[in-house]
Amino acid sequence: MRILLGITGGIAAYKAAGLVRALSELGHEVTVLPTENALRFIGKPTLEALSGHAIDLDLYSDVSAVRHVELGQQADLVLVAPATASFLGRLAGGIADDLLTNAVMAAKAPVVVCPAMHSEMWENGATQRNVRELQSQGVRIMPPASGRLTGEDSGIGRLPEVEDIISFALGPMTLTGKRVLVTAGGTREPIDEVRYIGNSSSGRMGLEIAKAARDLGAAVTLIAANLESIPAGMEVLRVSSVSELEQAMNRGSDLLVMAAAVSDFEVANTYRGKLPRSQAPKIELKPTKDLLAGYAAKHPRTFCVGFALVETGGDIEKTARQKLWDKGCKVVIGNSSKALGATETDVLFVTADEATPLSGSKGTVASEIVSRVSQLLVSQGN
Repeated sequence: MRILLGITGGIAAYKAAGLVRALSELGHEVTVLPTENALRFIGKPTLEALSGHAIDLDLYSDVSAVRHVELGQQADLVLVAPATASFLGRLAGGIADDLLTNAVMAAKAPVVVCPAMHSEMWENGATQRNVRELQSQGVRIMPPASGRLTGEDSGIGRLPEVEDIISFALGPMTLTGKRVLVTAGGTREPIDEVRYIGNSSSGRMGLEIAKAARDLGAAVTLIAANLESIPAGMEVLRVSSVSELEQAMNRGSDLLVMAAAVSDFEVANTYRGKLPRSQAPKIELKPTKDLLAGYAAKHPRTFCVGFALVETGGDIEKTARQKLWDKGCKVVIGNSSKALGATETDVLFVTADEATPLSGSKGTVASEIVSRVSQLLVSQGN
């Protein structure tokens, strides 16, 4: 594969040397195109030696060959790592003011961008708008990793490790063309206008699953129940109660992942207005609808994935298998209540034929779940 590797002027530019070497050792032909600022962090001779190609950054040299168009059109993949906030803004705005941005805009090949910057810059609203704009144009954005940053700071913004970048950029887009519906968060059922009952859920697993499906090429619709922070690059429907969630789920999909913590009960005697403390009511509860079973029955061609939360010490596989049949799912993810609010998790991936334990960060586990589900989709011809 002919890979055009863009490098922009951030401190993480030094990692590009390892990326060039790793891609070359895999048999790819790598053409390196750094910006002038990138060469303040890593030397041109190093990049030329590793890639085997001379580097000329002048947009106006060899004009008759139209180099910026040639570089873009000859690539099978355009990969920019690291990408600074400035680069994201210029590319999102269609500003082609150097050889790299010209080549990227002239490319017909897939474009993968790996941002790296300080946490505050990554989380800035302008950066996130630029990310969403690029994703809407079909650019794949690899989220930055968390860890030690420049100086003594730590947080999100690190350039991911070389092997992770290669896996993201070159991995199969197994969900391209698939419509994926993901529910995340916890529903809330009103007691009065300001109070509610609900389920404890950070929504982190659902959000990670939505991101993993997005990164495999799916058109993702995320139904977010009482969540604030939402990933870019997907349609988002915000809901609060079970009835709102049911209404938002009233659409077809190739894959449904029901990761939301849906309340089993709603208040039968809701109060209009705000109840005064002196009039504490006797709350009457009634069961809510089984949204997952209802959806599976209404959409028999959809591949449905459910979650089964089991009390610590309970039989996770038995509970998950029971839910597999009761809900009409193809996969149930069994997990323990100790995972609530945690960043690490242990789950059991249960199908009719297997029960496979998965463990690690919720991001890692979510990626493995989506990868396994996408393989089952392909094998079953969905």
